[in-house]
Amino acid sequence: MKKFSFGMLLLSVLGSLALSCTVKADFVGNLAVEIDGLKNTKGQVCLSLFANSQGFPSNGDRALKKQCVKITENPLLVKFDNIKAGSYAVVIYHDENGDKKFNRNGMGMPIEGFGFSQNPEVKASAPKFGDAVFMVAGPNTKIKIQLKYMG
Repeated sequence: MKKFSFGMLLLSVLGSLALSCTVKADFVGNLAVEIDGLKNTKGQVCLSLFANSQGFPSNGDRALKKQCVKITENPLLVKFDNIKAGSYAVVIYHDENGDKKFNRNGMGMPIEGFGFSQNPEVKASAPKFGDAVFMVAGPNTKIKIQLKYMG
């Protein structure tokens, strides 16, 4: 009888631990992105949230989530809800003319503001995913992105 009770207790504890680990692995939180440095309130700001390097930063179709938000204030706060714990990178551009495209001049230089999570230095080309990556690990994660304008 004692062996049976101990076995049931052990099974119960192991079951609880397994359930606890499963819940933590499926953790979901919210991400708030504070966008600073908007040069005006024309148009909208478009954000893409990437969960890996595939498509980062220019192929928004490969983004986990994306949204465009009308500019109502500076700095502007944009939220992504129900984000699983993990590593992410955000790309932002100021879509001043509202065409939902990141516009460039004839030489390929950006004519609209842009930014990346972790605010990496932008030189001759866009940063790599690893330069912009951050962690979502709590119920509420907040990051700040400073927009840059080339012209």
